[in-house]
Amino acid sequence: MGLGVAWQVARTPGMDLVFITDISPDAIAKGLASTNRSGIPVPTSGPLPPRTPKSEVWTSLDTTALLALPDLEFDVLVECTNTIAPATHFCLAAIAKKAHVVLMNAEVDLALGQLLKHEADKQGVVVTSDAGDQHGVLSTMIEEIELWGFRIVQAGNIKGYLERHAVAESKREIAANLKLSVIQCIAYTDGTKLNIEMALIGNGAGLVPLQPGMRGHEFGSAKKDVKEVLDLFDFDASSPTGHIDYVVNAEPGGGVYVVAWQDDADRHFLMNYYKVNAVASKQANGGWYYLFYRPYHLCTLETPRAIAQAFFLNKPVLAPAASKLSDVYAYAKTDLPAGTRIYHGIGGDEVYGLVETCAAADARGGGVPVCALEGEGHGDHAKAAILTKAYRKDEPIALADIEFPDTDLQRLLKRQDALT
Repeated sequence: MGLGVAWQVARTPGMDLVFITDISPDAIAKGLASTNRSGIPVPTSGPLPPRTPKSEVWTSLDTTALLALPDLEFDVLVECTNTIAPATHFCLAAIAKKAHVVLMNAEVDLALGQLLKHEADKQGVVVTSDAGDQHGVLSTMIEEIELWGFRIVQAGNIKGYLERHAVAESKREIAANLKLSVIQCIAYTDGTKLNIEMALIGNGAGLVPLQPGMRGHEFGSAKKDVKEVLDLFDFDASSPTGHIDYVVNAEPGGGVYVVAWQDDADRHFLMNYYKVNAVASKQANGGWYYLFYRPYHLCTLETPRAIAQAFFLNKPVLAPAASKLSDVYAYAKTDLPAGTRIYHGIGGDEVYGLVETCAAADARGGGVPVCALEGEGHGDHAKAAILTKAYRKDEPIALADIEFPDTDLQRLLKRQDALT
């Protein structure tokens, strides 16, 4: 995603790509080539060498060292790493410089967004989800639909594929074809990423899942039009607070949708005239449920909107919620014996994540947020969470049955917990 952000920012009128950082020299080289910029390597101890805006970009293999340089100035950091603990430190360093932060990183957004927002508020800057990810697009849609006077009933994601028990060995080839790491590919395939994104919009908009993982609907091999959503869900029986959900294998693929309610007959006449699909409520107070959908989300192409909105308006597309209505909790992907080490909660072979209300998770004894299961280090020095009890396939993992390692992530989570 970082390559796409660099490409788009470099081509957006009024924006200047200031620096590119990555742990891979090849990634930096690709970024420079795609943006038609010359790279100026920055020494880890500084000072910053001169740079010509619009034609030259500072580069570094050490993001922490670069952000620590006192003479580095920039307006907005776009975080694209898919890490959690390292990304948090990068964002905190940017916030300390009074820079806004755009998160092209749903994992850190959900796991430690409250901490980032707390620090950003102190500096008078914005932390926001990206404008082009599904939850960012939904947030923009919801803001507009509520402005029209509608009540949000459902925010939905249109997913192309779902294989809850996907593992790395079976996805290496498709990951390579899609230019993804196998970890990323698994996170998309097993639905964990979907659940993280929907938890973010749910927390931001006050919407909840009706059951762990949402109800969902799979159309099977024969693709159906998203308009059929109006017949798939019983909106009259849904929570009055509104909810999050998804469909699989609907057209248009890659889009998102919102179902909203209003009860004015004159407005219904206009909505029918404007060709907006609707079904009538059977409740005593009547009204109609309307389907609004956007047939695409364009990820990095839309990032400049989040950048500009933060910089010019000091307004997030979607800010981390002050407190979570829901989180994404770990479920056993297969039978797991006691002693199982879980290094990747997101995109690993051991667990998948389902969005669930925090109240429901607490009522069953406390679930394990899947974002908290990310390990640290590599090889013989890797630190991972350890399961202290055996679990059967598809069982929710209990917080009491996880032994967490002493990692940077765990310390950051405790720091966040201390804020509430």
